[in-house]
Amino acid sequence: MELKTPLYEMHLKLHGKMVPFAGYLLPIQYEEGIIKEHMAVRTRAGIFDVSHMGEIRCRGKDALRNLQQLLTNDFTDMANGQARYSPMCNEQGGTVDDLIVYKEKEEEYLIVVNASNKEKDYRWMLEHKFGEVVFEDISDKISQIALQGPKSQEILIKLSTDIPEKYYHAVFDGMVAGIPCMISRTGYTGEDGFELYFDNTYAITMWETLMEAGKEYGLIPCGLGARDTLRLEAGMPLYGHEMNDEINPVEAGLSFAVKMQKEDFIGKNHLPDKDSLMRKRVGLRVTGRGIIREQEDVLVDGKKVGFTTSGTHCPYLGYPVAMAILNKEYIKVGTKVTVIVRGREVEAEVVPLPFYKRTK
Repeated sequence: MELKTPLYEMHLKLHGKMVPFAGYLLPIQYEEGIIKEHMAVRTRAGIFDVSHMGEIRCRGKDALRNLQQLLTNDFTDMANGQARYSPMCNEQGGTVDDLIVYKEKEEEYLIVVNASNKEKDYRWMLEHKFGEVVFEDISDKISQIALQGPKSQEILIKLSTDIPEKYYHAVFDGMVAGIPCMISRTGYTGEDGFELYFDNTYAITMWETLMEAGKEYGLIPCGLGARDTLRLEAGMPLYGHEMNDEINPVEAGLSFAVKMQKEDFIGKNHLPDKDSLMRKRVGLRVTGRGIIREQEDVLVDGKKVGFTTSGTHCPYLGYPVAMAILNKEYIKVGTKVTVIVRGREVEAEVVPLPFYKRTK
């Protein structure tokens, strides 16, 4: 039995096409369709229900020490209100999840995890905690709306004076149209934007208020389909695709968030360095005819050299791309490859990531 977010009835009212995802019924698209939703976020603004995501509080004298041990990134120099991305590894170096840590103040953090992993992540944290620390799963109490796109700040500024100035920063005790809210300048689209966290009871009011404020800017509701095409176009990895319990964060191209100089963290001894890395995530641009999807074999001269992890046609760029894990001998930009799509060969070429990057 799938769960419903507090915005479920709103999605039905807006004729959202509902599908099961991570244990929830969520809209994959609305009447405008995925391409128009994608283009709205790239050129104007889009609004997403992401209330299925998980939120876990981490508090106590040893909260920081626990984060340092659990996660690959370094949190010792975080300022209050700052956010930091990090993978979380298992003992073998594979990826348990990727997540964002927010520092509210000394000894108090909020961890935002992927919806499909929240029970697994919470259990992992409890199994590995030590000292004076409390982990509390507050996911069921919190709704989250993402407002994304180049017009998102202009929309939000109509409703709030608590706008985080910098990317990956948050205002914990903010207000949006009189609603108590955590306002985070983050997102999963490759655009500037905000993620708003608030009590479930405000979900419908918040959605309607944002939609009304965004009407003059062409704001439209967006579903899971556009969320996926936007993140892929921006070269952003997705758990279960570009990383999993067998694919470590270094292979997934997330070395920027893996601080090997830290004294220790779970999985550290099993992560490859630059010299021992055997495979890595790359971008592929389709040069032949066809759309590449995930879990398709990648060949060079008839020999399998890796596999695709995600793929789609990019509405904004206007051509198909994919991400893949390839053996290190074949990760150089310009390498020509062949992808086997339903028994048919599709030509592609290794290109830099991200495929799309906003200019301002």
